[in-house]
Parts: sequence; structure tokens; C-alpha cells
Amino acid sequence: MTNVESDILNFIKKNRIVNEVKVNELKDKLDNEKLNISDILLNEVFFEEESLVIFISELIQKNIINLSNISEYFPIAMETVLKRFANSINAVYLDLDNIDVNYKLASKVPLNQLKRYFTLPLYEDEINIYIAFGEPFNIKAQEAMQRYYPKKLIKTVIADPAQIEKYFNKLEISMGTKDLINEIRKELATNVIENSGEASGIMKLIESIIKTAVLYRGSDIHIEPTENNCIVRTRVDGMLNESFVFDKDIYPPLSSRIKLLSNLDIAERRKPQDGRFSLKVMDKEFDFRVSTLPITNGESIVMRILDKSKVIITMDSLGMSKVTYEKFNYAMRVPYGIVFVTGPTGSGKTTTLYAALNAIKSISKKIITVEDPVEYQLNLTQQTQVNEKTGLTFASALKSILRQDPDIIMIGEVRDHETLRIAIQAALTGHLVFSTLHTNDAISAINRIMDMGIEPYLVSGSLIAIEAQRLIRKLCPYCKSKVVLSQKTIEEFEDFLPENYQFYKAVGCDKCADSGYFGREMISEILVVSEEIQSIIARGGSKAEIAEQARKENFVDMLQDGIIRAANGVTSIEEIYRVVKS
Repeated sequence: MTNVESDILNFIKKNRIVNEVKVNELKDKLDNEKLNISDILLNEVFFEEESLVIFISELIQKNIINLSNISEYFPIAMETVLKRFANSINAVYLDLDNIDVNYKLASKVPLNQLKRYFTLPLYEDEINIYIAFGEPFNIKAQEAMQRYYPKKLIKTVIADPAQIEKYFNKLEISMGTKDLINEIRKELATNVIENSGEASGIMKLIESIIKTAVLYRGSDIHIEPTENNCIVRTRVDGMLNESFVFDKDIYPPLSSRIKLLSNLDIAERRKPQDGRFSLKVMDKEFDFRVSTLPITNGESIVMRILDKSKVIITMDSLGMSKVTYEKFNYAMRVPYGIVFVTGPTGSGKTTTLYAALNAIKSISKKIITVEDPVEYQLNLTQQTQVNEKTGLTFASALKSILRQDPDIIMIGEVRDHETLRIAIQAALTGHLVFSTLHTNDAISAINRIMDMGIEPYLVSGSLIAIEAQRLIRKLCPYCKSKVVLSQKTIEEFEDFLPENYQFYKAVGCDKCADSGYFGREMISEILVVSEEIQSIIARGGSKAEIAEQARKENFVDMLQDGIIRAANGVTSIEEIYRVVKS
């Protein structure tokens, strides 16, 4: 039992929430059983969750715990506690991820002082300046901030300490690019930025942004102008993280240079544009697919990072469970028919299809793909890119492909009735067809196909298998921590939990950029269309009938696949709920 837990129990005794005998009993439980103080208070002291939030707020006011302790001792929604606490001391609660922090304001205070007092200036109006305090009762911190902003009244803001810490890191990164920003401003003042070459300050800044994203294993870079700033965010393991924040005047030369690199029209700011460029980063060649979109404050620019080396992927490295892998391996080697891979955008469908083509390609087979766009180039594969401006749609390309005598066809995405009908006809006439659909699970794809106007007898005769997938974040191996789930949760999944299971939770460290996760892995399910399922589809059977038959044939759904991985310590139960149940 820690000193903080002991102080909390003494506070309970002092305020006569329970008697001394009960307090001693609770101390024994903390010392001898796998329980935390939150379990004790909810289950033993008979707090309801709402009254526990009020109690935590009192503990903070009495200085028994601080804002940083909340998540350590109470696995309860941080926002709920902070809102209640802010209300009790007549302060403002703000979620820092949902506001546009004025970085110019924060830059007036040395970073070491902000860290020392754990404070972050956020924004100002004519009378007040709003400052987040990690320790709201620290009088020295309040006095120090007042000295930096003598003409304003300080308004205390309560915010998640973890969010304040993240902003310190962002300010530190911004300080690191200060010289580069000054160089860009000099170039702007002398009007040389548009004509300058690769040695220009703006090009160095672009290289720095890209290098940072690559080092953090980013998949996309988002450059977004706001009212006050230019924000650069990087998507890592499917989640966006803020990488850089610049003053608004840096955005115009930054966007112009990226457009130049991508062969886009610099003067066009009213229409979306698409382009691409290549760049060597740390002696490795990367392609960048660039998309611009007009928004209120300018243009949102997104750069998709395409690592050419990642195309050489095998089925073994996808991360499918043994059962799913065996079924998918069977499906992709059937001589003709159609195999669908389904899931939301960004769930790795294209990667799965590329891995399948890599596994079955040979000199004796003609493989043709039609994609929008072609992300990676594959050997022994003829790849066609959709170009709607010239009339080359999925449907028109597919008609032409069939005259090329292919053995295997891969369609990047089935978007309409015409494309789907041609694909199914190709499957029925001796071709193996791979394609993707946007559905939530494998069984739902059957109804989706029929909703697009395909007759049930054609669906049942052409379908080989439907694989559905999601990407989950893997726990960081350096900082993950064991956790004991509630008995209710264990009972919910006990039918398919492995022996000697152990659940873990995300913590966060330097290796994983404090996210608690490092890398991603696929969870999936696959419905192989057996003769029994074929007959259910042909007579227009319901989704429930198909699901019942699938379970008889040992169908393992995505939730079950995910829970097994969480039980084996690959990911957290929260991540599975976020991806599958949200």
C-alpha cells in the first residue's frame, strides 16, 4: 500500500465515511489482494461512481492527491473528474485537444519556467488571460505567470496534466525549428523563396517534417492552417499526433513548395488537387501521395507516405490467426470465383490483396489489376490506374481487362453496380477475382452485394470467401503493465479465452512516444462460402441464418480474434473495444 492510498483511507476514517475497523480491513485488502484503491472504494465502501467523482474532487482540494495522481489511482474518466473539480473551485475546464492554443502567447514565457510551474498559457481576450495550471493551488505559479502578463487578469483553467505535458513537447520541437523559421522569414522578406532550390529554408523545413514522420513510423502527414497557427499532424498506428506548430505566416510558402514538388497548380486554391513526388529520406526512397482540399482557413494538405520496400510483404507477415490464414490460403488458390476483402478505410485491405498476389503470382499466370491509385508496383503484374477524366473508370477498365486474357484480376474497390456485375461475371467465366468492399463484417458483405442489385443465384455461384479485417495497435513491449479485469468481463469471454491468459494495459514511455502502443497488427474473420451457405444465399436467406451456419462451420469473428490477442498480451482490451465495438 502506498502513502497516498494510506492517506486516502485515513481521510475516509477521519470523515467517518466508514469506521476504524472497516478501514483496517480495507488496508489489509490493499496489502494482500490484487486490488487498487478504486476497486476498494467502489466495491467495499459502497461509493456509486457519481459520488466517487465528488470524493476525488475533495481529495484534490485537501491536497491528498494531485491532478497527476488521478489516473494512477482511479481508472475513471479523467474528463468527468476534472469537470467536477473545476466547478468546485470556480475554474474553467478545457480539453486542450479541442482548442486552438495560441503558441505566440506561450512563447513569451521561457519553456523551463513553464515546466517548473507546470503551467500553459492558452489564449487571451481584452481583459483576461486563460492559463492551464497542473497545480491549481500553487500560489508561486500564479504569481510567476502574473509577472509575465502584468496587464491581464489570470483565469485558472483546469486541464489534463498529460495534455499539458504534450504541449511542452510541442513547444520544445517548435523551439528546435526556430532558426529555420527565422531563415524562412528572411527569404520571404527578400522575395527569394519561390525561386530558391533545395537549400532553401522552406525545403529544409519540409525535409524536417518528413524525417520526423518517418522516424515515428507515420503513415500520413496532415498540414492544416487554423485561425492562429499552422499545425502539422502525423498519423502513427492509425492515430493522429501533433508534430509541429508554426505561426500562420509559415503556411503559404510551405503549401506552395509542396505543390511545386507535386506538380500541382500553385495558384489554384478553390479546387481539390492530387499529385505525388519522391524523396530520399535517410538514404531510403519514399513516394508521397499529396492531396489538397480547400477549407475555411486555406487548404488542408495530406501527404500519404509510401515506403517502396513495404510492398514485398508475405501472407505470413500479415498477422492473421492460424485458422483465418488457412482458410484465406485455401480461398486464394481456388481456380475461379471472387474473393472479397472488407473493412473501413485504412484497415489494410490493399496490403492484404498485395500479399495475396505476391503469394500466387508466377510466370505462368497473367495478373492484371485496376486501382485508384496504384500505390506500389508489383513484379509479374500489369497494373492499371483509374483516370475518370479520360473515361477510364473501374467498369470500363474491367471490360478491357477481360479482353487481355487474364488468369487473375484484382479490382481496387467495387463502387457501383456495373463494376460489381462485371466482376461477378468474370468470376463465373473462369477468372479468379480479388476485390474490396466497405462493410463492417464478413457476413454483412453478402447483403451489401445483393443490395447493389446482384441476383442471389449469381452471388452464391461466384463467391469463394469474404475476409473482414481491422488494424489494432500493439502494446509497447517496453512499458506494458499487467492488469486484472473484472469478473463480469472475464465471464463474458470465458468460452474462448486461452489457458494461462494474462491481460495488459497501455502505460507509455520514450520508446512509444508515451502512447503505450508500438506498431499495428491485423484482427480478422473469414467466411468461406460452403455448399450449405451457398444454398442459403441462393434462396435469399437472412443474415442470421448465414451466421448460424457459419458458427456450425467454426467461424471465428473479429471480436473473438481480438479478445484472444488481448488475452495473450498483444494488445489491450480497451483497444479491442475501440476498434471492434465502437
